[in-house]
Amino acid sequence: MNKIIKYVFYDIIRSKIMIAYTLFLLLLTIGLFNLGGNPDKAILSLLNIVLLTVPLISIVFATTHFYNSYEFMELLVAQPINRTRIFMSEYLGVACSLSGAFILGVGLPVLLFGASLTGLYLLLTGVFITFIFVALAFLASVLTRDKAKGIGIALLVWFYFALIYDGIVLFILYYFSDYPLENATLAMTALNPVDLGRIIVLLNLDVSALMGYTGALYKSILGSVWGIGLAFGLLLLWILVPILSSRRIFSRRDI
Repeated sequence: MNKIIKYVFYDIIRSKIMIAYTLFLLLLTIGLFNLGGNPDKAILSLLNIVLLTVPLISIVFATTHFYNSYEFMELLVAQPINRTRIFMSEYLGVACSLSGAFILGVGLPVLLFGASLTGLYLLLTGVFITFIFVALAFLASVLTRDKAKGIGIALLVWFYFALIYDGIVLFILYYFSDYPLENATLAMTALNPVDLGRIIVLLNLDVSALMGYTGALYKSILGSVWGIGLAFGLLLLWILVPILSSRRIFSRRDI
């Protein structure tokens, strides 16, 4: 299993796409810290960009890689190697390489220009989001053998979590504005890993006061060490559910 992970990891990090992704994050992060002046403002701007681009690149790259690696996986399946090991090696190779690019591109500038607990939360959130959307990409890939359909499903998943979900939440809050929805809003946040990651960082930036009573509720529940642990636990659950589901489908499907 370790040999497969290393092969996938080293094969990906040498690709031009991965190098371009790392340089993009590196130049973007350095630019924001140099232009922003205040490290907190730079991290806030970086957070919005990271939560939009990192899920998109992770899910599209992982889906494309999965389909391009079909022949390699078929060759491994023909060997006396457990399918679960093959699948998890592919997943960990892709997720670790993308996470490494994110840490290199964002982590180094954050360490140099804005080393803080908030910066650490931003890095952890980016890594968790990467693993989550790679897991969702693999789930989309095992649902269909058609590459175009798989990439289409992956893009719809990203579009839903990045854009559509917030619109649905706003509609619910507006339509049922006469009812106490603070607890419901907190529950709805847990159903979107992008929003959950955003709130983890925002609460540490002390901007929850701008979010009204709901922000105070977030602060009271997720503002403590146990609350942050709960939030990251929910993000971990977002990794486990899709990857275990896709692993089960891959193990039972005829390659």
